[in-house]
Amino acid sequence: MAFASALLEGEGIACFALDVNMSLLHGGIGALPQRMMVRADEYDRAVRVMRDNEIDLGQ
Repeated sequence: MAFASALLEGEGIACFALDVNMSLLHGGIGALPQRMMVRADEYDRAVRVMRDNEIDLGQ
């Protein structure tokens, strides 16, 4: 999540991580995946940045 945030912010795309605390409470077993939010008008560009860096989008 930190790497994804750094990539997006490096490209000037504002982002906000969701579910980080809940995921940590469950021991990081993957039961509650973490999510990243970006503005709707920056979504396509954010997806491109993530795919270019081979980050799994969980889709």
